Amino acid sequence: MIAVEGLTRRYVGFTAVDDVSFTARPGRVTGFLGPNGAGKSTTLRILVGLSAATSGTATVDGRRYVDLPDPGREVGVLLDPSAQHVGRTGRETLTIAQRFMGLPRSRVEEMLALVGLTAQESSRRVRDYSLGMRQRLGIATALLGDPAVLVLDEPANGLDPAGIRWMRGLLRDFADRGGTVLLSSHLIHEIEVVADDLVVLAGGRVVARGPKADLLAAAGPAADGGGLEQLFLDLTEGALT
Repeated sequence: MIAVEGLTRRYVGFTAVDDVSFTARPGRVTGFLGPNGAGKSTTLRILVGLSAATSGTATVDGRRYVDLPDPGREVGVLLDPSAQHVGRTGRETLTIAQRFMGLPRSRVEEMLALVGLTAQESSRRVRDYSLGMRQRLGIATALLGDPAVLVLDEPANGLDPAGIRWMRGLLRDFADRGGTVLLSSHLIHEIEVVADDLVVLAGGRVVARGPKADLLAAAGPAADGGGLEQLFLDLTEGALT
């Protein structure tokens, strides 16, 4: 389980994340929504130890990411596919991670097959990958250690419609097998299709959280005909005015 409690991140003259609290539970896909600048990426970076919080905590199964003894086997992370080493091949990228985590070499082939990167594609340099291929490689890396938790920021970017459907099925299957998924995306329709729970940020603060069905039902006529997209607009516009 992911637990974020009172998380705050201040910069000089600016508060990016302001007293944010929520949980992402096993067996559920938690959609993490908010307009640009809402604090989503900052929250995720704090969660996986890339940024420090000013106050509050962000933990996985009660421990900070930096305190996990073997984080790659416990938390799969995909934040920025452009951060991949462009001079390595896709296979080399996975092989280095596999050796670092002490996994069997067969795991590399399993992940390449899972994400649909062929032998020819996995032998190409990452600099020659499309964004969609980089996303698939990033997902393979996140899943390599067979973690129980996934933290994904915009994983459908660059995927074609078939790839988005594949992604949706992969995340649904992961959660249905008891995994925890925290999914940040600007593709509201995709969140609506796959998420069980929602956390909505605006201006660095949580403006709504809870089961998706409950939030949509509580919105009543306000969301009629617009579904999650209309609810999202109502929540974020109201918080920013």
